[in-house]
Amino acid sequence: MPDYLAPCLFRNGHLQSIYPTIFRKVNGVHYRRERITTPDDDFLDLDWMTTNSDQLTIISHGLEGNSSRAYVKGMVKAMTDAGFDALAWNFRGCGGSPNRQPQLYHSGSYPDLETIIEHVFLHYNYREINLIGFSMGGNISLLYLAHKKDNVDERIKKCVVFSVPCDLKASSIKIGKPGNKIYMKRFLRLLHEKIKAKKALFPDLFPDHNYAMIKNFYDFDNCYTAPLHGFVDAEDYWKQCSSKQFIEHIRVSTLLVNALDDPFLAPTCYPYSESAANPVLSLETPEHGGHVGFVTFNHQNLYWSEKRAVAFLKS
Repeated sequence: MPDYLAPCLFRNGHLQSIYPTIFRKVNGVHYRRERITTPDDDFLDLDWMTTNSDQLTIISHGLEGNSSRAYVKGMVKAMTDAGFDALAWNFRGCGGSPNRQPQLYHSGSYPDLETIIEHVFLHYNYREINLIGFSMGGNISLLYLAHKKDNVDERIKKCVVFSVPCDLKASSIKIGKPGNKIYMKRFLRLLHEKIKAKKALFPDLFPDHNYAMIKNFYDFDNCYTAPLHGFVDAEDYWKQCSSKQFIEHIRVSTLLVNALDDPFLAPTCYPYSESAANPVLSLETPEHGGHVGFVTFNHQNLYWSEKRAVAFLKS
């Protein structure tokens, strides 16, 4: 498939990243929701769109996303139009109601993806499952495959991930820079809503009286992510959950697409040497595309990323 060629007015990483969030509408996606219980007595909300196919794609969203975001619905529509069933899952607390346990979600939450995959294998009869992930969801997808190594079920055939901050420390520093202030402020505002909802359930675990002092992901991860999920601090969390170091262990055919103008990604988030050393992983770095952008205008209302994913899964 041809490399991504951005429309002439969209050769800017910030515009690519912002435009779809504000302006894109995806019609024709109708979900059936299923709630499943996790091994730690929490729950995950799964949103299905099915075509009676025997092939399924499991789609993982990004930080503070959910199954209703345009980039997820666009991929769901592309998959079902191409003859796949689609399952878009919501990270803990992202499905519309607070989850039961104190733990939230984070960039290393691949056990939740594993729970969903095991649920599908137990209750559904698919001959083929493929994974698709965006940003944090891409990191989670890569971690799942890497940690399973040679024990991945043979029915899991391929994986496609976009805009993956596979070096979490470098990416967190990059998004904290002044030029990305608009994104940081939005993420921290959305995350604060999560913290306030959890505080009502677990007041001792979610203090937020000094939340205004949190200015970046280091502060947030140090205060909440690390202690809630068993990490020493933000640095330990980033180190353990960055997918880049585990790419060598992936045994499933995988496509990683990171645009060079992605405002969230530092240079170390482009794993050229790691992909070159792994024959089953292909890295594509289009000049443009921003963060989960890849805007394209056509009568199908499909973005390049969606067409690229379909082409890879059908290749």
